[in-house]
Amino acid sequence: MTNFTSRTRFTGKSVLVTGGGSGLGRAIALAFAAEGAHVAVAGRGEGPLKETVQLIEEQGGTAFAVTADVSSAGEVQAAVRAVVDRFGSLDVAVNNAGVLRAGTPLAELSEEDWRTQLDINVTGVFLALRAEIAEMRGQSTGGAIVNIASNLGPHLRIPGAAAYAATKAAVWALTRGAALDHIGDGVRVNSVSPGASDTSMSLLPGENEAGRAERMRETNPLGRVASRDEVAAAVLYLASPEAGSLVGTDLVVDGGAAA
Repeated sequence: MTNFTSRTRFTGKSVLVTGGGSGLGRAIALAFAAEGAHVAVAGRGEGPLKETVQLIEEQGGTAFAVTADVSSAGEVQAAVRAVVDRFGSLDVAVNNAGVLRAGTPLAELSEEDWRTQLDINVTGVFLALRAEIAEMRGQSTGGAIVNIASNLGPHLRIPGAAAYAATKAAVWALTRGAALDHIGDGVRVNSVSPGASDTSMSLLPGENEAGRAERMRETNPLGRVASRDEVAAAVLYLASPEAGSLVGTDLVVDGGAAA
């Protein structure tokens, strides 16, 4: 379990993490809380979000959950407003919510799966960026945003994931464009591109964790998946004052898969 007395880079800062009910989003939320941040987790499932909040509170942190579909402009704006109403500001935002529909060649991909990935992975990031930047640029302290992209798309391609790769390449491009547009407003925008990590999303159909570990030993230069904490550490670095000169940077955390 994360140690909530380890560091204090984000003491008193308010952080919004989308897709914070599980996987990387939960790990990122826990990591920010461990460094003193007040954390809001947003997503569509109220139950998993409350579980994340409970984990943070059990370790002495401060958090709350807000139910929101990132593909809805109104719900995203309401989530940002809820953070400001509760904590007084929005200092950091992590746009992590995303879905993967892989394993199907592009010519056989359903329009529904295409639109789902586009709506959440791309439109969701755009709507979140727009709402977050609108709030942050009005603050004297500005803010920092980290988008979760992927090594698939901007850096690497694999069969059966063309649509997902296209959406994550779009996140990479949105990150760089938004970074240039709004650094003058005091808002830093960067991204993290994870490869296979210790979440269910990296499991192949029918594969268990042991099978994944064997596959990684054979195919990944590092020989293993990244831990959730390792990905979270990259996010916190980009959001921290230590990364104050990084603007439009994409930090790849994939064990060398795309090298």
